Amino acid sequence: MSVTKAVELLQTSDRIIKSFPEVASVFGKAGRAATATDPAPVEMFETIINLKPEDQWRPGVTVDTLIGEMDKALRFPGISNAWTMPIKARIDMLSTGIRTPIGVKVYGPDLAGIDRLSREIEADLHQVPGTSSAYAERVQNGYYLEITPDRPALARYGLTVGDLQETIATARGGETVTTTVEGRERYTVNVRYLRGLRNDPQAIASQVLVQSMGGPAVPLGQVALVQPTQGPPMIRTENAQLVNYIYVDMHDRDIGGYVADVQRALAQKVQIPPGYRLEWSGQFEYLERAKAKLAIVVPITLVIIFVLLYLNFGRLTETLIVMLSVPFALVGGVWLMAWMQFNMSVAVAVGFIALAGVAAETGVVMLIYLDHALTERRARCADQSRAFTREDLRAAIMEGAVERVRPKMMTVTAIIAGLLPILWSHGTGSELMQRIAVPMIGGMVSSTVLTLLVIPAIYATVRGWRRPSAAAETTREQPAPSLAE
Repeated sequence: MSVTKAVELLQTSDRIIKSFPEVASVFGKAGRAATATDPAPVEMFETIINLKPEDQWRPGVTVDTLIGEMDKALRFPGISNAWTMPIKARIDMLSTGIRTPIGVKVYGPDLAGIDRLSREIEADLHQVPGTSSAYAERVQNGYYLEITPDRPALARYGLTVGDLQETIATARGGETVTTTVEGRERYTVNVRYLRGLRNDPQAIASQVLVQSMGGPAVPLGQVALVQPTQGPPMIRTENAQLVNYIYVDMHDRDIGGYVADVQRALAQKVQIPPGYRLEWSGQFEYLERAKAKLAIVVPITLVIIFVLLYLNFGRLTETLIVMLSVPFALVGGVWLMAWMQFNMSVAVAVGFIALAGVAAETGVVMLIYLDHALTERRARCADQSRAFTREDLRAAIMEGAVERVRPKMMTVTAIIAGLLPILWSHGTGSELMQRIAVPMIGGMVSSTVLTLLVIPAIYATVRGWRRPSAAAETTREQPAPSLAE
């Protein structure tokens, strides 16, 4: 894309974005900044959009719906859109080179083969459900003006290749002749040919003149071959291999599930030649790293909870009963996530890890009350010089579980009340905190049901195993009738 066309498209997109009433200001940039950390081609636009306060938005408009409206309004032929936050995009570009949630890196030995394979993958990605946009960088569509010196012709006019190159540099790129000073500002003054004399190969060949030694000026076309050619606009290398990037934006899908579907689709439709390979990057790369760490952290967390419970109770039975609260808590967390339409992420996994510890805490509170009630009932039976029966066990469980609901509910309510405000919070970091809090809130609800209903029943089953009832105990204590009677 030429600079003129890039400016035209950038100004058009800025005007369309500014037409939305929620937008305060728009600033677009084409190409790269004057730094080596921003390797962007001219056909890449970065537009920073500043929004007005939410109380000035139209009723019912959210960030997601606004992005959807803007995306529909900015559908230009040959241009794909990817929406992200400015700082996040810069961090992603510096860490992985991918500025979209998911990226595919195509490695290979030949640029033509990489370009062909990238285009094929791009077309197949559009068929996968959840794909908002997919764009493969074009590594063979760059247009160049190639000027090849005609050395015999240069010799006839007494010119050198250096004279020719100096004329081309001055006519096309310009030459700094002076600097103007305006207060504290400094501006260079460049001199070059008018646009009409350098905007196409024919004009350059006929209108750009090379001054010969002691003779008339010679048109550039008489001492050089001027022709347009194609080539790579930018060449990327990673790990000493040629590589091309495919940028993929998605919606309403979790990253792990989407990538799994894409991998299955590409395995069926795309034949990867020998010497070429694909590598998934972007946020998916972060997810894979987090999964590897969570595969170690989660088992260690459960083991630590189990060991602490065993050290507290000193018996394996009570420890296993409390550990049952963990899967019940996960059920409530998953249900609330589905209702809130949250996808699985690292933040959600962190929430589930915290939920495991809190759910075990509520189970411990219930068992402590049950053990206290059971101890008191046994002491009462010992004072009455009678055996402890199933009826006594049931009375102890009723006392420990039913009559002491208030302190257990206060424990759960305090935890949920501390997390509920996060669901309605707005601002920086609110989306991340919501995904940590939602599994804990939903899990505490289901864990409470388990604590109040299931744990007492399991406790009664375990404690009442092979324990006689009151009727059986009375029958055993009565003497058997003799034969004479």
